[in-house]
Amino acid sequence: MPHVLAGDIGGTHARFAVFDVSNGPRLVHSDVLDSRSFKTFERALGEFLNVSLKGALPGKVRLAAATLGVAGPVVGQRVKTTNLPWVIDARAVARAVSIPTVTLFNDLVAMGLGAVASPPSKLAVIHKGRPKNTGGTLAIIAAGTGLGEASFVWDGEQHVACATEGGHVDFAPRNAVEDQLLASLRAEHGRVSYERIASASTISMVYRFFVREQRVKETKASAAYVEQAEDPNAAVVDLAESGRSEAAMRAIELWSSVYGSEAGNLALKCLSTAGVYVCGGVSARLASILAKGLPARKKKGPSPFVEAFLDKGRMRPLVEAIPVAICLEPRAGLLGAATHAATVATARAPKKARATR
Repeated sequence: MPHVLAGDIGGTHARFAVFDVSNGPRLVHSDVLDSRSFKTFERALGEFLNVSLKGALPGKVRLAAATLGVAGPVVGQRVKTTNLPWVIDARAVARAVSIPTVTLFNDLVAMGLGAVASPPSKLAVIHKGRPKNTGGTLAIIAAGTGLGEASFVWDGEQHVACATEGGHVDFAPRNAVEDQLLASLRAEHGRVSYERIASASTISMVYRFFVREQRVKETKASAAYVEQAEDPNAAVVDLAESGRSEAAMRAIELWSSVYGSEAGNLALKCLSTAGVYVCGGVSARLASILAKGLPARKKKGPSPFVEAFLDKGRMRPLVEAIPVAICLEPRAGLLGAATHAATVATARAPKKARATR
């Protein structure tokens, strides 16, 4: 059986992998590239195929199909990426690298396929058990460079993926502090979406809001730790987890609450009675906080994420019955893309001739 190419293309990282699909997808080689180092997608793909892959597998690798999960709206197998200046066209990519079939998915569709296929050991249940992989609609939400959302609608036999750009809907504050955050962001950006707040790349922005506008006292050491960090978002998480910074703890709690609120909104809009998968690297990194809250708070009851998820007024009984789990599989997007590419490659493979008597 030929090999297939899988891609998980985000605003920060472009992840590529080649899988052997002779007996289920088996990873042969993968690499992670810095998306912003390449002017075009084709250059990034060329770097993987002509440098990374050839360096690992000097022999010729024939690719029968490729499926790429891309952060952006895929329309007519073409996408303008949301957080990169890339335009990706499936037919143009197929011609450029001589792959018979190239399929573009919204990255949350690929991630959802990977989450659905993940074993129980790769899921952290945070409310009411694991999502159901048969029957009922599933919802997928993932905080990354942006905020991705998708649904998988049950048609009676299987789940049918429905891509969305739901992370870009208007942000709706739920309390006075969120009102003030909205006013601050509106003054700077104009319209404010959920992605503007509940993305992995916005945690440090929420922290600065508490320090500069809410006047939460901060030590010079903690402030310097964030400002000088290579990744200020990760630095804020570190401070919050250790309890060293009240501003960082409030930032993580507000961020988690907004993330959970939008997860609940998505569950209502999709009527995702089969459950919600919370995906993405930052969700896995913060799984304990999303499930239980910050250790330093020693808070009883639901975490800010779960409480905001459930806080839906008259619809609370409905969302209380919806299972929520965090997908801990770091390569869920790649595995979902590989699963689809394997199906395409298998369908295209010539059938063995039957022996005649």
